Amino acid sequence: MAAQIAKKSTSNTSTYAGLGVFLMLPSWAVIGFFLVLPVGMMLIYSFLTKEFRGGVIWEFSLNAYDQFFFDRGLFGDAPPVIEWTYINIFWRSIWQAGVATFFSLLIGFPTAWFIATRTGPNKSVWLFLITIPYWVNLLIRTISMKFLIRDTGPLNEWLLSLGVISEPIHIINTSFAVQLGLFYSYLPFMVLPIYASVERYNFAYSEVAADLYASRRATLTKIIIPIVKPGIIAGCILVFVPSLGAFLAPDLLGGAKNFMIGSLIEEQFKGNAGNWPFGAAVSMILLSMVLVVLTFYARQQAKEGAR
Repeated sequence: MAAQIAKKSTSNTSTYAGLGVFLMLPSWAVIGFFLVLPVGMMLIYSFLTKEFRGGVIWEFSLNAYDQFFFDRGLFGDAPPVIEWTYINIFWRSIWQAGVATFFSLLIGFPTAWFIATRTGPNKSVWLFLITIPYWVNLLIRTISMKFLIRDTGPLNEWLLSLGVISEPIHIINTSFAVQLGLFYSYLPFMVLPIYASVERYNFAYSEVAADLYASRRATLTKIIIPIVKPGIIAGCILVFVPSLGAFLAPDLLGGAKNFMIGSLIEEQFKGNAGNWPFGAAVSMILLSMVLVVLTFYARQQAKEGAR
């Protein structure tokens, strides 16, 4: 039987020998049209000049990048000083995305562990419940969150009726509201990769650790987490990267004081009065940051694989 399977596998391999390039053409076409081409257009636009009435002038310059890093005064003739406004927006975005990722991991890891350790149809039911929010558009879910946490919303009314608080808690238009919105939006992205790693975990390791009188904390930190770490890292990336460029949660839940990178980019492309080259430049800076994170992750994975 094994010989027949090996022979069949060899036959299938020989059938498609030399066709690898052609089989990859559809994937390359999709990636090229929907990823490489838009990013290339964005890169070109970032080096163009803004037209006074909107749009762009096909004159290449570094003005958009210079505007991000330096303030040269109202008329552009003053000595350059560092433009902290946009740098602070980037830092705020990194902080908000990092906090959302932390709390997603804090809640997502035990949730994934709970689901992975269920038996029978219960596991499928819990996975189904995790994916239900994605049946609804993100915009609708964010607006629903805004309605829930506003000063006169159901959350405050419920707490007031129970006597837990004496006056409404102001949550909307705060940094906490943005973090709550990001957490709510991307929590499943943390749960599912960790769930996949935990499901492959061999629980015999935990039993051996218990037989050797290892504490639960030692078993968790020295056995479980190192083994399921690929799922944890993947989940953190899947939450951090979209949270970094999110604009719905900051716009609808955070207000003007909680401006983030995604909101800044959106403003530049809104209407004819936007600054398209500057928006493209900010997009490329954000993309560069994401690529640095992904490259670091890929190198760490390569080093661990080599070990």
